[in-house]
Amino acid sequence: MSNIRHLIHGLTRDIGFPVRRLLPAAAVRTVGPFVFFDHMGPVEFDAGTTAGDVRPHPHIGLATVTYLFSGAMMHRDSLGVVQRITPGAVNWMAAGRGIVHSERVPDDIREHKTPVHGLQMWVALPREMEDGAPLFRHYAAEDMPRVEVDGVQLHVLVGSAFGASSPVVPASPTLYMVGNAAAGAQLRLPTEVPERAVYVVRGVVMLAGERLESGTLAVLEPGAEIMLTAEEEAVFMLLGGEPIDGPRFVWWNFVASSKEKIEAAKQAWEQRDKTFFPDIPGDDSEWISLPAH
Repeated sequence: MSNIRHLIHGLTRDIGFPVRRLLPAAAVRTVGPFVFFDHMGPVEFDAGTTAGDVRPHPHIGLATVTYLFSGAMMHRDSLGVVQRITPGAVNWMAAGRGIVHSERVPDDIREHKTPVHGLQMWVALPREMEDGAPLFRHYAAEDMPRVEVDGVQLHVLVGSAFGASSPVVPASPTLYMVGNAAAGAQLRLPTEVPERAVYVVRGVVMLAGERLESGTLAVLEPGAEIMLTAEEEAVFMLLGGEPIDGPRFVWWNFVASSKEKIEAAKQAWEQRDKTFFPDIPGDDSEWISLPAH
């Protein structure tokens, strides 16, 4: 029996730039606390345009985790935070009962045609944190521990592995890391995490007897001893953690343990209820409307 439970190739769509959606998928809705996984780019944006800008939009019940391989994005939110996101850094934004944010392509990135390439993940907040105050934390690239194991450079973004621990404080036990593997390098994956998956960003790897090309997410059997081997130079992500404490409803940008919370958020955004979803200081002239479906 294979130690890979599911292989997910995702769907690529154009939202002004290419995005591959890996989670949620028909076969797998979650991996650990992760309920959403988008791989964006790489893509270049033209100067003097707004292509690639994500206008103000709301969230509840989740934490966004943004990580870039190249380029940059400018984050603004209703807490008043203005933060440039750069490669190797981690932005952790916990929506709690409600937050609004935007992500825009900086002018210098457009002017220099720097490719924007990265991942955005959502983790479901535990039930006791769903109605908590929103917060934002930025962790610089140099603060994320790096270790080398048998020819694989590992950047530990959230959680602990291979003797290294990230400074990011997650909402629940979580593991999230990026690996850069030289051709022929091998890595025995940690088994302590109850739910795990490997995503191949670039290159080709062998995993539990399966040849995985870029754009593939492999959801692994819990506790299985699995060796990853890079057939060529490769970049991959390892993600997972403790399962969510109960089922979650996901609708548009909202994640919640009840449909009632989703409906309340929909109504608040449609009515532009600023006690529920405050404006973003300096970025409040436009927003993404509630979708029809």
